[in-house]
Amino acid sequence: MTNLIKKIYFDNAATSWPKPDCVVQAVTDFTQNIGSNPGRSGHSASVKSGRIVYAARESIARLFNFADPLRVIFTSNITEALNLALKGLLKSGDHVITSSMEHNSMMRPMRQLEKHGIEMTVVNCEQNGCLDPADLSRSVKSTTKMIALNHASNVTGTLLPIHEVGKICTDYGLLFLVDTAQTAGAFPIDMEEDHIDLLAFTGHKSLYGLSGTGGLIIGDRVDVENFLPLKEGGTGSRSEEEFQPIFLPDKFESGTLNFTGLAALNASVNWVRDTGIENIRRHETELTKHLLSGLKSIPKIKLYGPINENFQTATVSFNLNNLLPSETGLILDEKFNILCRIGLHCAPAAHKTVGTFPTGTVRFGLGYFNSKAEINQAIKALEAIS
Repeated sequence: MTNLIKKIYFDNAATSWPKPDCVVQAVTDFTQNIGSNPGRSGHSASVKSGRIVYAARESIARLFNFADPLRVIFTSNITEALNLALKGLLKSGDHVITSSMEHNSMMRPMRQLEKHGIEMTVVNCEQNGCLDPADLSRSVKSTTKMIALNHASNVTGTLLPIHEVGKICTDYGLLFLVDTAQTAGAFPIDMEEDHIDLLAFTGHKSLYGLSGTGGLIIGDRVDVENFLPLKEGGTGSRSEEEFQPIFLPDKFESGTLNFTGLAALNASVNWVRDTGIENIRRHETELTKHLLSGLKSIPKIKLYGPINENFQTATVSFNLNNLLPSETGLILDEKFNILCRIGLHCAPAAHKTVGTFPTGTVRFGLGYFNSKAEINQAIKALEAIS
């Protein structure tokens, strides 16, 4: 930890760091004072643990303006949540539409489903990652069941127009699945106003919780009866039966939950709400503007994405013309103590869209705890490298 504190951390798009003090305290309190498995026993510690898990459901539901905490399904990460939504609802003969800026957590499950009779249309985005909702409308056909999109690219930070796409889904009677890995906690999201039926989230990025936590919120328009779980097993409920419960959330939550992580998630989501998503977004927008301005002043740097702080998250991708991303990242780390992400970022389709495949980019993922002073140091480092 001592060595990491001396470094500048620009890898928040992968996982946020540092965590708020309340998150660390929540882990300590739960581990030292409760530590019991929720829903598996009737003793007082188990009941307390169960209350904390339910509080986490309520916190998540409130954050996204959703009424029913029991339809907040916890998973080990957002990848599992996306797999649950796609594989549990799409059947042979169904058609699903997505974009060319998706992460492999969305692409790979759909490519697997193609082998089982699912038809998939990938709508091309512009080179800066932007998407025209009309292109999605033109791809809808009689067999279309779902549109599945990320809210923002993990490569360029480009924000996709989920509000407009949500309206299209409502007009056509389609399910709308949104991957909020890059925006949950950093950008206002309202399931009702944005017409979102299935919202997948992760706990360890802009929600500032721990890894090993995530989930799927299942909207009221989703046919839960015909929604297949990814796995079956122990739920702590209906233990006298050998068949999976059909009620929520138990239908989709087999096995012991990461209850320590969920105690941390409850604390982190409350911290996000208390801090104010608007305040977080404002701070990150100012940082992004400052970073973009500094990068533009370096002639040998090529930027990707909207290159506009109002149309992207605090994620910025670039390359130094004379170096591979891996070389730039290594120099930044070893000589300037700046930690960032390099390569394809698990999103080859996005890199093909913006023209950086197969080498990828250098990615700075800014977060709430970064400062303009750190950005100034990074600009000076890149000027020296160039």
